[in-house]
Amino acid sequence: MQIDDEEYTSVMTERSESTKEQVADLVTGIIYNDVVDYFLGFANETGELITNLKLQKLVYYAQAWHLAIYSKPLFNADFEAWVHGPVIRDLYNEYKRWGNHPIESDVKLEQVIERFDNETLDFLEEVAEVYMPYGAYELELMVHREAPWIDARKGYEPDEKCNEIISEESMRDYYGQKVKN
Repeated sequence: MQIDDEEYTSVMTERSESTKEQVADLVTGIIYNDVVDYFLGFANETGELITNLKLQKLVYYAQAWHLAIYSKPLFNADFEAWVHGPVIRDLYNEYKRWGNHPIESDVKLEQVIERFDNETLDFLEEVAEVYMPYGAYELELMVHREAPWIDARKGYEPDEKCNEIISEESMRDYYGQKVKN
């Protein structure tokens, strides 16, 4: 959903501290934490374990495939091309206390699903069913072989810190080619 200039101006007048991306979240209603809660709730329901590393990859793949299929982001957030794969910095900071241990959460899937329409729920369920069975390290290896992460890290050594943004355009194009094939 695009925000027209008049609607954007109206909202910005009321919330002058907001950015255009935050306004877009208000209009679409989905923020990355909703997607995080979906995956945590799904994991709790199915008995899967999720570490911070795995959670980052699940959220990344949800965003990437949404861009490829629907030509628009699922939520507004930037992924940085860190050594271990794509990361939303604020999401990482929220769960870093768990280290490489599974995140303990009491999120219930039935409480989360009401945040999404049926099409988005079907989409997230498909992403979860495809990627949840993989371990964090397997998901890391997968993204390390994919162009969006590789291209964002051009010029960096494999173990060198990198905060370059993985562009939505590169995700849409790369995963969009997979949809066409």
